[in-house]
Amino acid sequence: MSLSPSLSPSLIERFAAIVGPGNALTDPSDTQGFTHEHRDLYQATTPLVLRPGTKEEVAAILKLATETKTAIIPQGGNTGLTGGQVPLAEGPPAVILSLSRMNRILDIDAIGGTMTVEAGVVLQTIQESAAEVGKLFPLSLGAEGSCQIGGNLSTNAGGTAVLAYGNTRQLCLGLEVVLPTGEVWTALRKLKKDNTGYDLRDLFIGAEGTLGVITAAVLKLFPMPAGREVAIVGLTSPDAALKLFRHAEALSGSALTAFELMARIGVEFTARHIDGVRDPFAEPHDWYVLIEISSNLSADAARHQMEALLSASLEDGTVDDAVVAQNETQAQQFWHMREALSWAQKPEGGSIKHDISVPVAAIPAFLAQAEPLVQAIVPGARIVAFGHLGDGNIHYNISQPVGADRETFLARWDAVSAKVHALALSFGGSISAEHGIGQMKRDELAAIRAPIEIDLMQRIKAAFDPAGIMNPGKVLQTR
Repeated sequence: MSLSPSLSPSLIERFAAIVGPGNALTDPSDTQGFTHEHRDLYQATTPLVLRPGTKEEVAAILKLATETKTAIIPQGGNTGLTGGQVPLAEGPPAVILSLSRMNRILDIDAIGGTMTVEAGVVLQTIQESAAEVGKLFPLSLGAEGSCQIGGNLSTNAGGTAVLAYGNTRQLCLGLEVVLPTGEVWTALRKLKKDNTGYDLRDLFIGAEGTLGVITAAVLKLFPMPAGREVAIVGLTSPDAALKLFRHAEALSGSALTAFELMARIGVEFTARHIDGVRDPFAEPHDWYVLIEISSNLSADAARHQMEALLSASLEDGTVDDAVVAQNETQAQQFWHMREALSWAQKPEGGSIKHDISVPVAAIPAFLAQAEPLVQAIVPGARIVAFGHLGDGNIHYNISQPVGADRETFLARWDAVSAKVHALALSFGGSISAEHGIGQMKRDELAAIRAPIEIDLMQRIKAAFDPAGIMNPGKVLQTR
């Protein structure tokens, strides 16, 4: 079905009446913050932003949208990196549905290890609320101070703790979803084992708002570690980092809660542009790894495991140098250096970013082969590779050459990405490890997935959203 080519004033009034005038934004000065993503890659307009406060209001909005064939774009904290949360630059007008007002924590079950929340709760609030009852919600992202759990679920976000705890899909037990028809599917179950029929929950997690709107979720909580050790090591190569990872995994098992690889240039960028960040070593190293070991037994147990790992790795030459955080403040400083890597690239000019994954054992080969491919297209490009070596996810970012024109450099985005993505796929990898497809990778997804896979996705989309109102033009090409 074709979507409505315009939104009449009378229809805008009908939508606004559902949420009340103060929660229906039409002035461009009010809507601009919802239509531009922070990297400025996608900029568009919207005639209307709606800010519902209840699932009933969401249901009424979607029912009216289906009846009038009005496009709806669900939005959380607007921190996505593939343009899934903002309107298309061309096409029918779309109403942005902001979940920011639906920000209540509904229940915390410390004994059962669950938290039930509305979709608009900010991730950091969930982390802090879990900590208040002695529990851990392990999802951790650079944007955790502003991203919302509904968006995290809709994109199946990853982050730095996937190695030990899994991505967002593994951290969710139940959902509440409003369907495009206005029907509400409530499955806020706390069960950790439930084999009753199709797992509808997993259809909506990672669907990027194309099948319905997640309005609430039951999240899985974990015991707060009794001890945590954080260290930064300097080494010569990704091969050495891989050897260190294998040793750490064998020594610590599930107690290894983070293993983050960083190229030297990224550390230099953060030290240059981010307050409070400095290289922890007197002499720079070509590569750095942030290691975190957590223990449910004691602080001594975590410390002994870290000391054993570093002592053996320094002795056999895998590691050139190491610094262990002496207190929680220093541990947070080490993490700040890692988490600020994405932001530190912006002052260096244009940046072409990739969110790829390959099998863990293939990371050194991927990094070695990718650089000459990039340099052949953009001589002098600065490769800022970093990411979650333990789960195979590398953020292969490329900053413009020193003194280059930003727009000329960014014009090479498609040519560079084609080479980087083709290489990742040749290793059996993925072009999107944790950021989703959105509009950025929609056409590429159609090209790399088997026709039967795309057809099955289209069939699911048609079954849930026959009017085609949900986030049109995202993830899948419009039929």
